[in-house]
Amino acid sequence: MAIPQSFIQELLSRVDIVEVVGRYVQLKKGGANFMGLCPFHGEKSPSFSVSPTKQFFHCFGCGKNGNAVGFLMEHTGIGFVEAVKDLAQQAGLQVPEEDVPPQERARAAEQRKKQSTLNEVLHKAAEAYKAQLKHAPRAIDYLKGRGLSGQVAKTFGLGYAPEGWRFLSTVFPDYQSPLLVESGLVITPDDPSGEGGTDAKEGKRYDRFRDRIMFPIRNVKGECIGFGGRVLDQGEPKYLNSPETPVFSKGHELYGLFEARTAIRQAGYVLVTEGYMDVVALAQLGFGNAVATLGTACTPEHVRLLFRFSDAVVFGFDGDAAGRRAARKALEAALPWATDTRSVKFLFLPPEHDPDSFVRTHGPEAFAEAVQQAVPLSRFLLEAAAAGCDLDSHEGRARMSSQAQPLWSALPDGALKRQLLQDLADGVGL
Repeated sequence: MAIPQSFIQELLSRVDIVEVVGRYVQLKKGGANFMGLCPFHGEKSPSFSVSPTKQFFHCFGCGKNGNAVGFLMEHTGIGFVEAVKDLAQQAGLQVPEEDVPPQERARAAEQRKKQSTLNEVLHKAAEAYKAQLKHAPRAIDYLKGRGLSGQVAKTFGLGYAPEGWRFLSTVFPDYQSPLLVESGLVITPDDPSGEGGTDAKEGKRYDRFRDRIMFPIRNVKGECIGFGGRVLDQGEPKYLNSPETPVFSKGHELYGLFEARTAIRQAGYVLVTEGYMDVVALAQLGFGNAVATLGTACTPEHVRLLFRFSDAVVFGFDGDAAGRRAARKALEAALPWATDTRSVKFLFLPPEHDPDSFVRTHGPEAFAEAVQQAVPLSRFLLEAAAAGCDLDSHEGRARMSSQAQPLWSALPDGALKRQLLQDLADGVGL
């Protein structure tokens, strides 16, 4: 979509870059400019300057600079068009779209309005769940038992969905509103994702999340788009996610990415784990650069999103068979994005540990060392290609060649791909 340059200039003249940056960075007046800690690299003394007269930001430490659109793109990882639309919405402007039919433009505007409304509904529910946590001793005891502090619970907006079928009717006066169903908060009797129960049998709608620790899922702009709920006692499923909605798609979102952005830049890599609790517990233990997939295998869209925030990605898995299978899917998702300037590694923990338990047992230094020793993508690709092959036989080497072909072909052209071809040729004897 082409946006006229004249509109970009008008937009930048309307928005205040100090206000835009101030939502993400704590700024203090220093002479004619505002100063703060740079969000793009780790520092202890402020070198990040925002000029209200020039409407420009500049870091004297890392050299990053630009206008309000550039800041949003760099800090949140969104694209140019999305950044312009975000700022335009805040400024009360309508983005002109060249070469777009009026009907399509109207549909897009209606979709944005619907998404904004659903975000508001989900945010209201998140605030209600957060308030309930303060009066839920069982939930608080569970979180304390997992070693979580009140501060980390606040950072991630953790909450509690009380027992009972219709808690949300006390939050939303119109419990029959279709928005509650569209946002995934409420289940109707004919919803296939529902469950049996008195209310279901009586043909009534009811809350999807009940008696669960609630993990709000936020997009890269910080908007609530869904929830993950963990059961407190015994029960299935242990984790329950929001369904697919107009604002939430599991294959495109990562839990904790909004909260991890600054830590990712400071650590120099992003750590991908398998669960909500891994992310929150690791943040508590000093690894705030962790994110998690949302109850689904890693997708190419996940990897593309990760590389918007860092050129180094480490996938962390349990060392058991299930962990190996998950790692193989992550490998396939990462291959199209594995350029010569990016790093992808695979961390396999002992079967008895997840990241949380490993750090608590062996300490942060041991975990950091394990991350450093993680298996590079090139080695894991060779292992995957040779899996189940008897390389002492012609048949086994032929099978390796067959298994390697789709993996190698998925790599983008470059030095890494050429080097791996030689390694594969040596492995199969060709």
